[in-house]
Parts: sequence; structure tokens; C-alpha cells
Amino acid sequence: MNADRPLLGVLLMLAFCILAPLGDGLAKWAGETLPVLQIVTARFAVQLLLLAPVLWATGRVMRLAPDLMWLTLLRTVLHVGAIAALFAALTVMPLAEALAIVFVQPFLLLLLAWAFMGEEAGIRRLGACAVGFAGTLLVIQPSFAAFGPVVFLPLVTAAAFTGFIIVTRRAAKRADPLVLQAVSGAMSTAILAPILLVGALIGAAPLAPVMPDAGGWALLAALGIVGTLGHLVVTMALRHAPSATLAPVQYMELPFTVAVGWVLFRDFPNALAMAGIVVITGAGLYIVLRERALNRAPHPAPRAPAPAPPAAGSPASPAPKTAARHPDP
Repeated sequence: MNADRPLLGVLLMLAFCILAPLGDGLAKWAGETLPVLQIVTARFAVQLLLLAPVLWATGRVMRLAPDLMWLTLLRTVLHVGAIAALFAALTVMPLAEALAIVFVQPFLLLLLAWAFMGEEAGIRRLGACAVGFAGTLLVIQPSFAAFGPVVFLPLVTAAAFTGFIIVTRRAAKRADPLVLQAVSGAMSTAILAPILLVGALIGAAPLAPVMPDAGGWALLAALGIVGTLGHLVVTMALRHAPSATLAPVQYMELPFTVAVGWVLFRDFPNALAMAGIVVITGAGLYIVLRERALNRAPHPAPRAPAPAPPAAGSPASPAPKTAARHPDP
């Protein structure tokens, strides 16, 4: 089992925070002409096509231990559910608003990891998460009238991705990240492709695939590549750092989401949302800087063991000349 390297985990999570909004933007763009199920299926099929040759070239086998296979299946179902709910929301909602609602997830993750997995989450981390969550509330604006029940889909994404991160943390310590992602891609494709086929046979519009044009094929390929890289680095991040450490760093994803939304769709948050983004970014940067400081700080030397009491029948040790004024804390 690998020892934790928190700073490396934080840097890998920052890379994910750049790649994930780019993938979401590509999915929103593709969703203008293609069904959501087809986009999700293509995203995981490309992941399998990318990683299978890498495994073959490096002598790896696309196989995991039986208990890890069950964990990977659960991880895959959670991952597919999270992405499908988000992509469906993005067909209606602006990128920044949808991702702002999803950002209840890092707060949920830290609390669950602290409460149920025994991971360390000191008062400063909890405080930074609370500040980041308050910033998220500034970004979330009343939008039920504008978008209807679809605003609940990002909440589904938040809950499913929380479970995905926790399960990945358990699996990533023992599994090769490339093998884990390849197996996940194979499982996702095996689950989704038959649904897509049935949709084509019965002519159900939300399920039936549409033949993409050249631009559509390029979008699907780019989405698969970016998505594969993004979740490969997040798997590696969870291999090196506890989820309680990485949870606040995910707040850094939101500024990149705003940038992608502006570049691709000319969507830009209002003043209140921008204030929230500043708060979220500040909380994330604080966690990154604190992790660096903790990694540079010298670790205290272990305390010497207390002397053994004298054996029965042996003369007692002489009393010290000066007694301690206070008991050892």
C-alpha cells in the first residue's frame, strides 16, 4: 500500500479542476445536436479505446481482484449516473449555474470521509470548506422558475460523485490507475451500449442514437480524451492523498468553469455569483498553501518509552530530587 503524498495529490486534483470543466463544456456543446445517452456512451467507449492499447503495450492485464471488481462496478455505476445527470442538466442550464449546484459535493465528501471513513479533517479544513460552501451559496441563484425540475439533476450529480470519490479512494490504493480506468470504461460501455441499441430499435428519441457529422465526431472524440485524462488524474490524486484533503481543492474547478462557459458560450455570472467565485477560489488556495506548509514542517521526534517498573522483590528506584509540578498532559 502506497504512503500518502498530500501535496502531489493536491496538484493532481488541480489538473482535474482544469480538465473537468473543459469536458463539461464539450458535452454541453455536443448536447445541442446529440442525445445525452449517446454522448455518455461515447465518452466511456473512447476511454476504453484509449486505454486498452496502453495496457497491451505495457504488459498490463485488464483484470482486478474479485473484491476490487465489485468495487469498480459500484464506482462505474456511480460515475455513469453522475455524468449522465450533469450532461442532461447542461442541455438546459448554463455551465456555471449547473456546476455551482454540483459544488455542494466537496462539502458532503469531507463530512462523510470525516464521519464514516476516519480520515483526518482538522478545524482549519472544515472551516475552509464551510467558507467555500458559503461562496457556493452566493453563486446559486433562484432558478427554479427559469429551468424547472432540471435544477435537481446537478444535486443528483453531487450525491453520485460523492459516492464515486469515496469508492475510488478505497480502490485506488490497491489498483493500477490505468487498469482501473480501462475496466471502468469496459463496464460503462457494456452497460450503456445495449440501452442505446434498444433505443435505436424502438425509436425512442431520448435513447436513439443520431449519426453525427464530422464536427460531432470530433466533439465526441475530444470529450472522451479529456474525460479519460481528467478521471485518470483524479484516480491518481486519490491514490496519494485522503479525500478530506482533496475535497476543498475541488472548489478551484469553478473559476475554470466560468472561463470555459465564457469562451464557448459567452455565459458569464452576475456580480453576486462572481463574489461567490472569489470566496470559493480563496478557500481552495488556502487549502493548497496549508498542505504545502504541512509537508515542509518537520515532524516531531517520537517520545522515548517510559522506563519499565522495577521487578517484584527488587529494590525500588530512588525518588527524584524534584517532583514535577504538573502531571504529564
